[in-house]
Amino acid sequence: MQSDTIKNTKEKAGVTEVSAVVSEDKKQRFGLKIFPETMEIVDTLFEHDNCKSRSEFIEKAVRFYCGYLLNKEHTATEFIAPQLAEITEGIVKGSEQKLSRAMFKMAVELGAITHMLAALNNIEDETLFKLRQMCTDEVKRINGVINFEKAVRYQREE
Repeated sequence: MQSDTIKNTKEKAGVTEVSAVVSEDKKQRFGLKIFPETMEIVDTLFEHDNCKSRSEFIEKAVRFYCGYLLNKEHTATEFIAPQLAEITEGIVKGSEQKLSRAMFKMAVELGAITHMLAALNNIEDETLFKLRQMCTDEVKRINGVINFEKAVRYQREE
């Protein structure tokens, strides 16, 4: 007699659905032949995956592979999602660090340019206030994309 899980899997293989495991007390024992190298991998990784036993690890691996073969997202996602989250988090952290370093370098250069301009020009406080207000409005309007040629043309017009 076949268990409900196997029947559901066979019946719904065309629809790509796998039923959940019912409970611990209905597990079956069976013999398994496995290469020694594969068993070493299982022994190395089952605790890393927070499994209590090799059997739990192998069952998770079989269910994952069945989900892969049946191409059903919800079966495989419970195993893939944490890995994807870790990978994505690593990529984002790396990008964040690179962007932060680049922004720091740009801020240093902008500070140097600002001080050079302030030293070369005698700008009144009112003019400086109007300039800052105009630049703030412009950056909002153009969504932060500053075009040097347009700025030069604007300054030549006045």
